[in-house]
Amino acid sequence: MRKSPEISSSSSRGESDEGTAAVGSLYDTTPSKWPNFAKAAWDSFKENPDYHITEKGQVGANGQVYDVEGAAEATATSPLARKLKGRHLQMIAIGGSIGTGLFVGSGKALQQGGPASLLIAFSLVGGMLFCTVQALGEMAVILPVAGSFSAYSTRFLDPAWGFAMGWNYAMQWLIVLPLEIVAAAITIKYWNSPVSSAAWVAIFLVMIIGINLVGVKGYGEAEFVFSIIKVIAVIGFIILGIILNVGGGQNGDYIGGRYWANPGAFNNGFQGLCSVFVIAAFAFAGTELVGLAAAETANPRKSLPTAVKQVFWRICLFYIVSLTLVGLLVPYSDPRLIGQSTSDAKASPFVIAIRNAGITGLDSVMNVVIMVSVLSVGNSAVYGSSRTLAALAEQGQAPRWLGYIDRQGRPLKAIGIAAAFGFLAFLAASNKQDDAFVWMQALSGLSSIFTWGSICLAHIRFRKAWRIQGRSLDELAFRSQAGVIGSWIGFLFNVLVICAQFWIGFFPVQPQHGAPIKGTSALVRNFFQAYLAAPVVLLCYIGYKVVYRTPFMRCQSMDLRTGVRELNLPQLLLDESIERASWPKWKKAYKFLC
Repeated sequence: MRKSPEISSSSSRGESDEGTAAVGSLYDTTPSKWPNFAKAAWDSFKENPDYHITEKGQVGANGQVYDVEGAAEATATSPLARKLKGRHLQMIAIGGSIGTGLFVGSGKALQQGGPASLLIAFSLVGGMLFCTVQALGEMAVILPVAGSFSAYSTRFLDPAWGFAMGWNYAMQWLIVLPLEIVAAAITIKYWNSPVSSAAWVAIFLVMIIGINLVGVKGYGEAEFVFSIIKVIAVIGFIILGIILNVGGGQNGDYIGGRYWANPGAFNNGFQGLCSVFVIAAFAFAGTELVGLAAAETANPRKSLPTAVKQVFWRICLFYIVSLTLVGLLVPYSDPRLIGQSTSDAKASPFVIAIRNAGITGLDSVMNVVIMVSVLSVGNSAVYGSSRTLAALAEQGQAPRWLGYIDRQGRPLKAIGIAAAFGFLAFLAASNKQDDAFVWMQALSGLSSIFTWGSICLAHIRFRKAWRIQGRSLDELAFRSQAGVIGSWIGFLFNVLVICAQFWIGFFPVQPQHGAPIKGTSALVRNFFQAYLAAPVVLLCYIGYKVVYRTPFMRCQSMDLRTGVRELNLPQLLLDESIERASWPKWKKAYKFLC
């Protein structure tokens, strides 16, 4: 049960005084300051006095079993620490999804679809994602609540769908963590390291969990550093790729569009193009973390719009330009594009392009960048899963104890669950690692597609409720540049990708190297490896719907007030317009775009 106001306030005052005394004792000059320091550090892990949980099954005002109003209140008043700054959010937006999907997964996409399919699929998915992030930014600026998109599904669509989306997203990141830790261990093998994979797994796991135990600011600072490294690497590769393509390599050979003519621009026709869509979606996964971080941002009104606008430029520069060069420098028929795993650095088209140019040493530098990217994704996995699990507990859609948040704003028990899943990475030392990780990847394969489609649909319903309840768009602190039309485009495109993946699951692209996928058992196995996430989501939704009889949310009754960050919007806009009037033209153009 949620604590009563009287109990909560008195408890808060009592525990707050105790915490203040403990922190104040850090500056004590007596010989006992170190014991006091240890006590203060220990006290920081104690339960936050503002901690509260909505009781699962509480009857709401509408007579239904699920308490929608209570869930909205719980996520709006979550005691998560608001310590992320604008620079943290911008780097999370810029580098949040630059990882193995771009550096290594693009090789599989190139091999299956060819350079033209690579560009078409990544461009279309990138355009869809721009619309999605714009919609998410609009809702997150005005409603920076814990759980973000899963909470929006609960609030604007159906609590049962919010339950399914929350667990879908949490499960995606819980599974990605061990996968990425193993991927980091695999990258070490590039240098033929004699150290056991299990040892590297332990080192990387401790590092990632340690960063997240520092708190949200530790996560933000780590992502800031990781993202800078990734951005510098991509920009460096773009410059190098242009030089190599026009004949600036060691042999002075002009490449141009040679590989578009032979072996060709497309591979496997339309089927190859469809197979690249899901690979592109996997590569972009993590972009939505900007919305999840809104609840822990000091000033979302100022930081989020800038971060959201930068998504467009990141897609254009870091993905489209770099992958254009990859398609020009590496033919899709290169057998090295088929690696031993989805994180095998030797199968990275970026590394292959450098090795083809005969540049020694630079391939190792790119491998270091791939390892940093892997650790960055693992870091995001702990953050994304722990915050989503805590928000589900706040809404009564997960066990109560997962909502435990300490005095530093850390969801400790949810972080503990993420750490426990991380230990699955030690399967890397077993002879069953391939089967285990293939099926874990299957569980998370379509998760991002469902998440993005739900964000777009929630925005469509939010806008309709905003209009029906007599609210003006001028009241929105940030408005999606793509509008409702963009959300419809994003939603329908996600549906098309799910349909395309269904087709590819039944009729897979046959590998050019290796044994073909034939026979009933092989085809069934391939289908579930490609589509397992879909039935899991549907089972979660239908099961919760039947048990708790949750209502479809009507626009007239949607709560558009709880959790709204209080802003004096007219005065704020007036101050901003006065400030903009003094800007030079170049800055006005930059701020409009970024």
